[in-house]
Amino acid sequence: MRDILDAVAAGEMSPAEAEAALAGYATGEAGRYDAAREERAGVPEAILSEGKTSEEVAELVETALTTTGRAIATRLEDGDPAAIRDRLAESHPDATLRWDDRSQWLVAHGPDYEPTRLDASVGVVTAGTSDAIPAGEAAMIAREMGAQVYRVDDVGVASLTRTIDRLDELREQDVLIVAAGREGALPTVIAGLVDVPLIGLPVSTGYGHGGEGMAALSGMLQSCTALTVVNVDAGFTAGTQAGLVARRVADARRDDGDT
Repeated sequence: MRDILDAVAAGEMSPAEAEAALAGYATGEAGRYDAAREERAGVPEAILSEGKTSEEVAELVETALTTTGRAIATRLEDGDPAAIRDRLAESHPDATLRWDDRSQWLVAHGPDYEPTRLDASVGVVTAGTSDAIPAGEAAMIAREMGAQVYRVDDVGVASLTRTIDRLDELREQDVLIVAAGREGALPTVIAGLVDVPLIGLPVSTGYGHGGEGMAALSGMLQSCTALTVVNVDAGFTAGTQAGLVARRVADARRDDGDT
């Protein structure tokens, strides 16, 4: 503790960094940022932009960069990316920003941030183009957790030959995330054809009875093949679960290499 206090007094550490080091979180006007989540639970903290003003999102992104060297924001809304860029231009001009307009996420890395690299792969599979939004969110967070991400897109069961054609690639992955809307059949089909842990990601496509992802969720929950299921459009949850599996796979490979 004395070292932290001395660093603050010397101007080598900001009060936010000191609070994060001592308490595990940093407090600002926009709320408390959980700077210790990844160390504690293995999952990076992310800023859910829904329900927040652009200024609040930008403040939390700045806090994340200050305390951990990285910021992840999901479900961005209009005005959020511009507010983030403007704020970081002053406080973190050397930060690198990546964002995806379709999947609505943004990642910022400080100049000294060292990404994790795991010897493990996560396959992110979509039934159709409409499933790209939550699938893109899942791919982003799995990648930020260090996994190698491999995309297999538009292989829905309406033309099963598209799935069969990619089976060899799917079987090479360490864990799969399979996103599908409408009746949600694709994860069930693939789970019966591969010996890979599979996470079903129901997507809020479809209409009428069972629309908005409800039929997809129900179908995956009732799957007669072995898979796990997250909530509708829960790309972040699917990606973090896959990232945790990938970390265990990488640890096992490293331990095998040491023997």
